[in-house]
Amino acid sequence: MELDFERCYRAVDSRDQRFDGWFYTGVTSTGIYCRPSCPATTPKRQNVRFFPSAAAAQTAGLRACRRCRPDAAPGSPQWDVRADVVGRAMRLIADGVVDRDGIPGLAARLGYTERHLHRMLRAEMGAGPLALARAQRAQTARTLIETTGLGMAEIAFAAGFGSVRQFNDTVREVYGRAPSELRTACGRSVAPGGAGTITLRLAYRPPLHARALLDFLALRALPGVEEVRDGTYRRGLRLPHGPGEAALTPADGHVSATLRLTDMRDLAPAVARCRRLLDLDADPTAVDGTLAADPALAGAVAAEPGIRLPRSVDGFEMAVRAVVGQQVSVRSARTTLTRLLTHLRPPAPAPGPGGVEQEVRAPGDRSREPEPLDPPAEGAGSAEGAERAGRLRGFPTAEEVLGVPDEVFGMPAGRRETLRALAGAVADGSLDLAPGGDREETVRRLLALPGIGPWTAGYVAMRALGDPDVLLPTDLAVRRGAAALGVPADPRTLDTYADRWRPWRSYAVIRLWRAA
Repeated sequence: MELDFERCYRAVDSRDQRFDGWFYTGVTSTGIYCRPSCPATTPKRQNVRFFPSAAAAQTAGLRACRRCRPDAAPGSPQWDVRADVVGRAMRLIADGVVDRDGIPGLAARLGYTERHLHRMLRAEMGAGPLALARAQRAQTARTLIETTGLGMAEIAFAAGFGSVRQFNDTVREVYGRAPSELRTACGRSVAPGGAGTITLRLAYRPPLHARALLDFLALRALPGVEEVRDGTYRRGLRLPHGPGEAALTPADGHVSATLRLTDMRDLAPAVARCRRLLDLDADPTAVDGTLAADPALAGAVAAEPGIRLPRSVDGFEMAVRAVVGQQVSVRSARTTLTRLLTHLRPPAPAPGPGGVEQEVRAPGDRSREPEPLDPPAEGAGSAEGAERAGRLRGFPTAEEVLGVPDEVFGMPAGRRETLRALAGAVADGSLDLAPGGDREETVRRLLALPGIGPWTAGYVAMRALGDPDVLLPTDLAVRRGAAALGVPADPRTLDTYADRWRPWRSYAVIRLWRAA
């Protein structure tokens, strides 16, 4: 990936926070790499190199700055939205695929040979998949060192290292300090919450319209899976090594995340999924700049800057929601899904100390959008309408949905069979709804399923796959919002008009829903 030196240097000289995560500044005279916004004195031009990733800077022999913590910068919006192989690979690496399945597993998921994948990542990221995964392990290890009381051996294996020696060597190389020195230097006590609980900050690029995010999620909250209460969104998670729970509270400059994990190896995947859910790696300046160029949207953008695209932690869950919500209101869809969940979900066990259901295991233990016009059902998003925090669980798996008797679905037979076909395709691996899936191929396979048309496939692409450029012109609420803003509401005319919103039409859809 080519980085324009002059543009990057100007960003560093002005300490522009908008470029944090886009690139990293390496200073050869000190052997340190920083964020563009690092408050340290601007280095001399002859001593500066720019890198597209933290892993590339580490591969060049540089260690992370102790002042600006570049390894904790927001993720690059470029890799977040790109649909090519490199963008897909970055999302899978962030989700921990390399730690779980190795480079062969990553290459197989992407459909390329290991050699060709390595070549592509080196060309774009300045580092191969092992180095990229290693940089993530180092950041996970630092988080565990500074926020938990786990022993160093436990942290080493939880972060994905193959040995304690590898863990020690990597931490020293990346941060210039031994793990024990990092724990001493952090100068703060472990956050309370019990075994398996971690509290950390998820950075984002301002502005962030937190109310819009919470409103959207509260309207669709499913009891027992998620809730919005007192400015915090909570939900259950299905993670690679066991169940978990996340509590996310937007704050100034960051989102406070409290994660309750069955297995600490799931920290990196949990963080990646929470960031994806709240769209924290977006570049709101670029999005709002494009949409505000249209006079019809300029007022809405000025009034509510930083509107994000709420995504998902589970692609299958989002696909089920899309199918159930075809041509019905949000309230009706939520009622149907709640009935289905009640059948599938046994009573939750009483939480243990600190609200955690299980202690941490050692690693060796083995075509219309539901109209966003109805208010939430009585009690939804409140303590009475949802299970309390610590009792929330992830959405059922495809295999569980396949085992549901016909009478439990509570929907027309055609829609029920669509759900069965969807669950069957996910269960047998013919449909990949993970963030690293090929978007075009996924949409093609969705459209091949009975009962799934362009609206449903587009909704899944937008929220499950994170496609930033989806328009739903036949959506009733989108058309109502368009009419409210003085935009053509006829589907064909709207489709043509929306070309001016590319490549951010998904964000325009969110704004049109709010305008409705």
